[in-house]
Amino acid sequence: MKNSRYELLVVLYVFGIMVAELMSAKTVPFVQLHWLHLNVSVAIFVMPLLFTITDVVNEVYGRARARRLVRMGLVVVVLQLCAALLFTSLPPSARFQGSEAAYDTIFGTSIRFAVASLAAFAISELLDVAVFARLRKVMGSKGLWLRNNASNMVSQFFDSAVFVTLAFYATQESFGGNVSFLIGIIVPYWLVRCALSVGETPLVYLGVRWLRNTAAAHTQQVHQVQQETA
Repeated sequence: MKNSRYELLVVLYVFGIMVAELMSAKTVPFVQLHWLHLNVSVAIFVMPLLFTITDVVNEVYGRARARRLVRMGLVVVVLQLCAALLFTSLPPSARFQGSEAAYDTIFGTSIRFAVASLAAFAISELLDVAVFARLRKVMGSKGLWLRNNASNMVSQFFDSAVFVTLAFYATQESFGGNVSFLIGIIVPYWLVRCALSVGETPLVYLGVRWLRNTAAAHTQQVHQVQQETA
């Protein structure tokens, strides 16, 4: 039981990664106001959760463990992409030939989108950990809401910018045309993610308190064992 809460956070983190990787191709209408029609990927509902979890781990256990969690997530992304590329390349049995095209459409990932997703995840998550740790060094334990949202907003901007740029930059178009098109996608998407991050701020406080109680209990148990064996 001593690490069960942290292990649950790891499970939720891996769950969020897999949902974002496997189901992000679907977009849904998010804002429909007169001339403004903003559609977002369903991954937007889990991505802020990933940054929230790394901030909670960073706050309780420190930067080193948060970085290990991110590296674990990177391994999951790489393995999932390799598995998708392998499985979609294998020939189907006779019974599943009719559904092979749908299977490949759902789980097949182009190299370009795979690289974009991996690069965006790596840069944004590691940046989130670094910014949060830096702010904590400066501010101490004060202003958790500010440290959480500042690190999330910075890192999620880079996540959106890196992925959209790598995935949708068109070499046949002019530089100015690309910039205009990409900004039109990146900025609204980033603002929505920032709003969701602010809305999840109470979860950071709850998560830190919930995880810190377990960490304190574990430390007390270790001290007791050391005293008994001394």
